[in-house]
Amino acid sequence: MITDADVERWLREDVGHHDVTNHVPGETQGRLVAKESGVAAGLDAAQAVFDYLGVSVVDRLADGTAVDSGDALLRVDGPAREVLRGERVAVNLAGHASGVATRTRTAVEAARTESEEVRIAATRKTTPGLRGLEKRAVVAGGGDTHRLDLSHMVMVKDNHVAEMGLENAVSQFRERVSFATKIEVEVEAVDDAPLAAAAGADIVLLDNMTPAKTETAADALADADGVLTEASGGITVADVPDYAATGVDVISMGSLTHSAPSLDLSFRTGE
Repeated sequence: MITDADVERWLREDVGHHDVTNHVPGETQGRLVAKESGVAAGLDAAQAVFDYLGVSVVDRLADGTAVDSGDALLRVDGPAREVLRGERVAVNLAGHASGVATRTRTAVEAARTESEEVRIAATRKTTPGLRGLEKRAVVAGGGDTHRLDLSHMVMVKDNHVAEMGLENAVSQFRERVSFATKIEVEVEAVDDAPLAAAAGADIVLLDNMTPAKTETAADALADADGVLTEASGGITVADVPDYAATGVDVISMGSLTHSAPSLDLSFRTGE
C-alpha cells in the first residue's frame, strides 16, 4: 500500500525546499509515454504522486499490460505547476517498475518453452523503501513474489546450518513458527537435498547448482511427498530454460529486481 508518507518522501527528495523550475502558470494535460516495448507497472505509484498533488489522472493502463513504443501508459489533467512537479517522480517510479515487470515477463516466457508449471519468483534482493513497488511489478510480469519479508517464511540458510546443524535448525524453527508458516532449507550439495526433506523442510532450495546437478537433486526428492524444489543462485534469463527443464517447482532470481534496467519512458505535456 502506497501512503502519503511515501509520496511526500519521494517528492521532497526531488523537489526540495525551493522549487523555481516548475513555477508555470495555467492548466495543462500530460501523458506518460513508452519509448520502447515492454510491460507496464508501477502506475499505481505514479497515480499516487499525481493524486497527492491534486492532479487528475484521467486514464491509465492496468499493470501487466504489454506496451509498444508510443503507447500512453497514463494521462493527467491539472495545474501545470503540479503536473511538472510530479512528472519526474512518476516517470522514475513507473520506469523502474516497468523494467522489473518486463524482465519478469521475459523470464516467464523463457520458462514456458520447457515447462508450463514452473514458477519464476523474485527474492528479497530489493531496493530499500521500494520493495512493495518492485514486488508488485514482479506480479505484473507474471512472476511470484516469494516471501515479502522475513515473517512470511523461515529460510534455513548456510549460516544457520553452520551455527546449529541442519536437523537441529529445522527442528528448532519448527517449534517456534505458526502451523501456517513454511520452512525452506537451502542446500548446496545434491546429497544434502534428501537430508533436508527428511529433517522436515517444506521446500528445498537448490543453491548455486548447475542445471545437471539441479535435475539430479530434484529427482532425488521426487518421492518426498509434498516437498517443493526451488533452484536459485545467479540464474539469468538466458539460463531459465535449462533450469525449467530440470523439473523444479520454482526458479528464483534476484536479478528480476536488482538488475532490471528501467523501461524507457517519457512525460509530455500540452498535447
